[in-house]
Amino acid sequence: MQVENQILEGLSTGVITLDAQFRVRYLNSAAQALLEVSRTRSEGAPIEQILLRSDPLIEVLSEARHSGSPCTRRALQLILDSGQEITLDVSASPGLEGAGPAMVVEIQPVDRLLKISRDEGMISAHEATRTVIRGLAHEIKNPLGGVRGAAQLLARELKDEGLQEYTGIIIEEADRLRDLVDRMLGPKTHLELAPVNVHEVTEHVRSLILAEAGEELQIRRDYDPSLPDLNGDRAQLIQATLNIVRNAWQATQGQANSSITLRTRAQRQFTIGHKRHRLVCRMDVEDNGPGISQALQSTIFVPMITGRAEGTGLGLSISQAIVNRHQGMLDFTSEPGKTVFSMYLPMEVTNA
Repeated sequence: MQVENQILEGLSTGVITLDAQFRVRYLNSAAQALLEVSRTRSEGAPIEQILLRSDPLIEVLSEARHSGSPCTRRALQLILDSGQEITLDVSASPGLEGAGPAMVVEIQPVDRLLKISRDEGMISAHEATRTVIRGLAHEIKNPLGGVRGAAQLLARELKDEGLQEYTGIIIEEADRLRDLVDRMLGPKTHLELAPVNVHEVTEHVRSLILAEAGEELQIRRDYDPSLPDLNGDRAQLIQATLNIVRNAWQATQGQANSSITLRTRAQRQFTIGHKRHRLVCRMDVEDNGPGISQALQSTIFVPMITGRAEGTGLGLSISQAIVNRHQGMLDFTSEPGKTVFSMYLPMEVTNA
């Protein structure tokens, strides 16, 4: 049985075995990730106790037991213990009489392939955008250096201080435009990889934001203390997280009971781009602001795109660049009253 379990642990499909009373006997890693439950907590518990809404699943199990043959349902909607709704394809197969589990259940999120495809498209689009920006930066900075140099030479020849003021403006604006282009390109330093505790990153960012916001903002913490260290650049991860949390704070400014939740979880058998990782750290930044408008959602990570008049539109673009350099992914969901940015960072195989 141990060899069989090892095989099941390597599957991306969730597998659950139940006894005759529909009590959980075993969940593989993929099932634990999908249902957001641990094997220790769920083993021996009735299946309905690990879900807030389990009636559709119980119907499938009952039908399979009554008919004595496998039963499959597409797009079954369940509600996890956390309150999140998920849509699954479920296949229930009765076990052999008197041997093994009474029921074997396979679960697969129907949007898994769509999400993987969307994530791949997002990563490809980001790389294309970075390529365009690098080319544009080259075309801008070359003539910009000539303009700045000419203004400096002209300033030396001018005796009138009033005219020198104009050359000073030219130099300052040229420097500002150069800095803007550099910021659009994102961090230029190489990653200094070392073991990083993700909670040191979130706590550092939390202290910085609270120092700015004061008592008007409440930042809640919902951490998984069992998360191992990941291999990353601490300074750049702080910058990426700070940009996201600051955006969340700015989105909630001016409303009563502004709050942000910092959440960490482990994701098993998670696919980023073309690669499936055995263990991924998921860091959520959730705010109770008005949400991101539908018009902005498709371009939210594009540089210079912002929903605020005073914003630069570079924070999320830089965060995405940093996360991508860590072979990770930055995603979000948004609706009025709840916006969640999720940072997925692969962990070392040895930690899995």
